[in-house]
Amino acid sequence: MTLAEVAVRPRRRVGVAPRHGRTVSAPVLGIVSVLGAWQLVYASGWKPSFVLPSPATVLADLWIQAHHAVLWQAIGTTMGRAVCGFGLALVIGTVVGAVVSRSRLLREAFGPVITGLQTMPAIAWFPFAIIFFGITTSAILFVIVIGTAPAIATGVLAGADHISPLLMRSAKSMGLRGVALYRHLILPASLPMFVAGLKQGWAFAWRSLMSGELVVIVTNTASIGVLLENAQNMSDMPAAMAIMIVILILGIAIDALFSLLDRMIRRRWAYWRRRTADRRRAR
Repeated sequence: MTLAEVAVRPRRRVGVAPRHGRTVSAPVLGIVSVLGAWQLVYASGWKPSFVLPSPATVLADLWIQAHHAVLWQAIGTTMGRAVCGFGLALVIGTVVGAVVSRSRLLREAFGPVITGLQTMPAIAWFPFAIIFFGITTSAILFVIVIGTAPAIATGVLAGADHISPLLMRSAKSMGLRGVALYRHLILPASLPMFVAGLKQGWAFAWRSLMSGELVVIVTNTASIGVLLENAQNMSDMPAAMAIMIVILILGIAIDALFSLLDRMIRRRWAYWRRRTADRRRAR
């Protein structure tokens, strides 16, 4: 075999199959462990079955609910609110973070405010939101935005802090100012930290939404929070735990999408950094 053939010969990726096997088996192991521990606690008789039902009972209830349109309508309503609230928070948080990141005065003035808003519990906003907006979806969206936008703005600020000053001076010497500077340098360079802020912001948004749907019950609207509230009022523990499993599954699924996006961007970002370094060495 010649050197040319060796150079173009596709390389075998060692260890890919075991890695994929671990990726699949690890979550399955975790689920089995949780179900096993749950079954052991149920079998111990620590609580009566109407207070702590068995995994089989809850999963059977979940299977029944999955065949009714009410659950899917509730999921659609909740996810619609989540997307709308998170979208508004994304726009507001990105703009605020981008503006504050470029001014020391603005950062000193509003940085503590952003941090304070981020640490404030979402449930504390609902009395204000209900008085201001009433028992409406707008009250829920307000709390989602006020709890999520600071986390996204913090991600933008953290990403801007990791930009090399030399890179900033080079961009300004090339005539990049204003919107062009944000578009071609600040936002692309801070993208990994920005995506991390998005992931954290989604966690805030999801918790705020679940709290809001339990506190703000909009009439004639089916949502996950309404189903959970109805199960509580009827003391139907299997139905309540089934809805909690739905909330958990949705949260894990969306978090997995953000994790996938984070890995893709970091891989692409590392590629462009290596390419830029190679160009510098070639010069």
